[in-house]
Amino acid sequence: MRMHPEMTTPPDASRDHSLQINAFIPYMRHVTQCESSLRELNLMWRLIEASAKMNCPQEARALLPMMAATRQGFEKLELDLVQSMVDQSVAGVMAGLATRARHVIDTLVRNLYERTADVGFLATDEELCHFVAGLSGPDADSVRARLQAYRSKYTVYNAIFLLDPQGLVLAQTDEDSPVTHSRNPLIARTLQRKSHVESFGITDLRPGHGQTLTYSHPMLHPVTGEVTAVLCLVFDFEGEMRGIFQPRSAQAAAQIALLTNADGIVLASSDTHWIGLGQHLPLHQGGAFSTFLHAGRTYLVQTAASQGYQGYPGPEGWQALVMTPVEQAFSGRDALQRHTSPQVAHGLLTHARRFCPPLHAIATAADTIRRVVWNGQVMTAGKQKDSDRLQAVLEQIGETGSRTNEVFSQSISTLYHTVIATALHDNMLLSQLLVDLLDRNLYERANDCRWWALAPQWPQLLAAASNRAETALQVQQANRTLTHIHQLYTVYSQIFVYDASGRILACSQWGANVEESKHPLLGMQIEAQTLAQVQLLPNPQAYYVTPWACCTQDLNSDGLPSYAYHAAIRAPQGQVLGGIGLVFHAQRELHAMLYGAAPVQHSLPTRVLYLNRSGRVMASTDPAYAVNSHMDLPPELLKLACGQSWAGATEHAGHYCIMAATAGTGYREFKRSDGYREDILAIAIQSFGAVQPDASAAVLRRTLTLASSEHKQGAQEMATFFVEADLMALDAACVLEALPASTIAPVSANRLPFCVGTLARHSQGAVAGYVWVFDLCALLKARPSRITAQSQVIVMEHAGRKLGLLVGDLQGVTCFAPEQIIDPPAMAGAGMLVDKLVKANQGQLLVQRLNAANLLQVLQKTVSA
Repeated sequence: MRMHPEMTTPPDASRDHSLQINAFIPYMRHVTQCESSLRELNLMWRLIEASAKMNCPQEARALLPMMAATRQGFEKLELDLVQSMVDQSVAGVMAGLATRARHVIDTLVRNLYERTADVGFLATDEELCHFVAGLSGPDADSVRARLQAYRSKYTVYNAIFLLDPQGLVLAQTDEDSPVTHSRNPLIARTLQRKSHVESFGITDLRPGHGQTLTYSHPMLHPVTGEVTAVLCLVFDFEGEMRGIFQPRSAQAAAQIALLTNADGIVLASSDTHWIGLGQHLPLHQGGAFSTFLHAGRTYLVQTAASQGYQGYPGPEGWQALVMTPVEQAFSGRDALQRHTSPQVAHGLLTHARRFCPPLHAIATAADTIRRVVWNGQVMTAGKQKDSDRLQAVLEQIGETGSRTNEVFSQSISTLYHTVIATALHDNMLLSQLLVDLLDRNLYERANDCRWWALAPQWPQLLAAASNRAETALQVQQANRTLTHIHQLYTVYSQIFVYDASGRILACSQWGANVEESKHPLLGMQIEAQTLAQVQLLPNPQAYYVTPWACCTQDLNSDGLPSYAYHAAIRAPQGQVLGGIGLVFHAQRELHAMLYGAAPVQHSLPTRVLYLNRSGRVMASTDPAYAVNSHMDLPPELLKLACGQSWAGATEHAGHYCIMAATAGTGYREFKRSDGYREDILAIAIQSFGAVQPDASAAVLRRTLTLASSEHKQGAQEMATFFVEADLMALDAACVLEALPASTIAPVSANRLPFCVGTLARHSQGAVAGYVWVFDLCALLKARPSRITAQSQVIVMEHAGRKLGLLVGDLQGVTCFAPEQIIDPPAMAGAGMLVDKLVKANQGQLLVQRLNAANLLQVLQKTVSA
């Protein structure tokens, strides 16, 4: 079961999880560091409040409500932050375990589905059926060679056996460990069935090899139709599980992957030294949060059962279980995001409400406390000289307020990275699953064409065709054989046989609503390039795959591209007589892989695609990318080495996205050592929300700090804030407070230019009055502000008049020395809104100071006009 990308703890597990929260914290360094900093700050605010009450209660009377509000909000935020960090960390690990468990079981079941088709097809092989029936035909040596030829193409099998009804071995491929007789119960069960039988356990067919997975099928007499023998294909179960368990990352290497049966008995283990075969494990159903104590270590565990594939459910009760030691579970999860730009990180955070509501709530609460701290700094401005006892308190408020903002930023960033790391890891695992599924699927196609080319009837048909002497009966029998194959292997849109000139002689009738003799493929010529490549194939192990393009033999493709797999049909002496072509039903099968692997989500859907190295779309679940369209991707992503993965947070198509990609690496010898190369990339894209146009400015607003000169003689205190990316200031003495822009009431104010509504001010829980709110960006830059969650309203007062100024964000209250304050060049004048410039941070930054009197005068003029 796949965890949804909201990345929250499963509802059915929340109670157990909350009971164990304290047990996880020691293993989460990022949480313990954050918790320590938060507790230290909490203590500091308590000490400041207590000091003010004891030493200067009268002087600090106006500040005490602010300090109490800060402390109360801080205490709640501290608890929420730590709780959410643990929740998201555990949920992220559990999501990764669930994804890998699903990867294991899905990959295995899809592989075994192919085995059910193989055994059904090989059980009807004409030469083998004649041999087991005792009819004239191939001798034992020829049959053994035929079985070896099959196994050399389908390397997923360890051994192949032909048994009579009494268990006598008629033919086998394993000459190193010959078996003469078998008493395995699978023989009796197979003789009673008309289809395949799946058996797992110790078998006398493979003595000394432990438990094996065997696929058996009854073989019928070619004349009477009676059951005469049993075909057994022994699957390379151990090798397959070793390949599936192979970790792709250091984090996966710390995990233990297992395959269990319905009773929890271990059938396969990625670490048999630690958890051996046959061991019993408790079952954990439904993706529930769970832990498991083994050999003195506590593990987090996730289990996934098979969802079936193409109607095949997989072996009954089998499930994958992945577990990781709790002490290693929470380390190294941030390595994927080290290249995320600050702009993208901020942009993702603005959409936190969608993908992680606790993160959004905490960020909102932190903004509230930042505003309270800013208001406290404004309230204390100019009061340092009122009382020596108050001065120490005010200095501590300023220092602790700055430290609070810093810790909030760090803590929220840590929580954000925990959440994003889960999405990165989950999508990367999804891309890995997709390429594994595709490589294994196409491996089977390369096997099929080579094996079916060995059917003994094809040389006879093609020899006759070389003289245009093929009979209608020969063609009819060939069509029926191809149709039978097609009914077993439904992944193809067409199967056909052609002669040395490229003329198609026979084809499957699958899905054709025409008379057999009038099938449109009959008599068609295959492409000259394809024919030339087939004629150059050096031996029966070689095959040819057409480039990704529309195949003329695919009559149901609607012009969409696909692959066609070809193998040469040879005379007994080895010369090429023609070939067999298998047109892969690429659009149906590739889309089935994508839709079958992609998680079903509502708020944050994941789109998945297959691409080639040039960025051409081969299949997609994204309506924006049709098949054959081009997808613009970073060059480094398209150049991923085979088997390598990449994941990152980025901007794509106007959205902030988590994007992951994996380049296929082949399967067994396919695309690795068989001479065929056709790299395919799997892409997973999870959109979080639209790109924010002011992301760069927002990053600047939240990362900028100002150096204070408060101890210098004549220093002036200014309340600083942002208008878009510009840092501006007002004399702190004329600023009353800041309030959230979200509380603006957009009442009609058509006769007031730049006015965006009214704002209520409160005192002791009641409305104390209203102020008009003016858009400072519209006034200064002739364009309206873009109101975000960080937008604020600064309430100022001058000459008894109060008004609100809509700004982008707050910065702080800073003291500037007289030598830092200069007149604006070529702009000096009584009517200027910006009457001073402040050279902050050693002259590296200019702050524009607004003249409160001029600002009020300009607004009054616009009102009068």
